Order: sequence, then structure tokens, then C-alpha cells
Amino acid sequence: MPIVPDDKNWTWVLERRCPECDFDASTFDPATTAAVVEANAIEFERLLQDPHASERPVPNWDQDETAIAERYREQDPHNVAGELRASAFLLAARFATVRGDLWQRTGFRLDGAAFTVDSFARYLVHDPVHHLWDVQRGYAALAG
Repeated sequence: MPIVPDDKNWTWVLERRCPECDFDASTFDPATTAAVVEANAIEFERLLQDPHASERPVPNWDQDETAIAERYREQDPHNVAGELRASAFLLAARFATVRGDLWQRTGFRLDGAAFTVDSFARYLVHDPVHHLWDVQRGYAALAG
């Protein structure tokens, strides 16, 4: 299977609603980032703890190289669930400390794109929300 790099610029999600998962960054309250990251991790954990999780096909996605290199298909869903939850809760704890003017603090990606903590939170939250939507949609198709 050829590796197809994902060169899509996902920052468009800051400008308009995602037509697939329905995430709308313009209506997302970044102060809820910690809670949303935790809720997504809990839902992923629930899905991964399903006794049939390891039997489900791995969806085709643009980051195949990582999936192959990290042997995603061979990883124990229970271990992945715990690792995902721990990492998500650590990230959520960091976002929970952001207050006041810190939301407007600016940083830059390597490609020069500027983000405030606020815009980064909006951008970041779309990723797990969208992936959870992908997984739930895939599971529904398998059950359907």
C-alpha cells in the first residue's frame, strides 16, 4: 500500500464548520477545552474497551506511515485506551490552567502559521472530536 502524506491544511476549521463532524470553532468556547478533551478520551476509552475493538478494521487514513510504523493494528486496545486517557487528561490539566489574557498569547508553528492559545484550543479540539466521529461512524457502518 503506498504511503500518501496528508498535506491538507487543517487550519480551515478555524474559519468554517466542519461539514463531516459538524464541529464549529466559531461557537466553541475554549474555556471548555479541558472538559472536551477529557470527555473525548473517556469515549475513546469506552470504544477501545469493547471486547471486539481489536477485531474492527483499521480505517484508511492519510497517516498510514505512522500506523504501519507503530503497528497500530497489533496494539492492545486496552493499553491504547489507558495511554490515550492518561495523555488526554495531562493535556486537559494544562488547558485548565489557562486564564484571562493567556488565551491571547501568540505562538508560531514551524510553517509560520500564528496561533493564539484560544485559536490553538479551537484547532486542537477539532482533531479528537473529528476522529471520534470517524470511529463512531465506522462502528455504526460495521454494525449496520
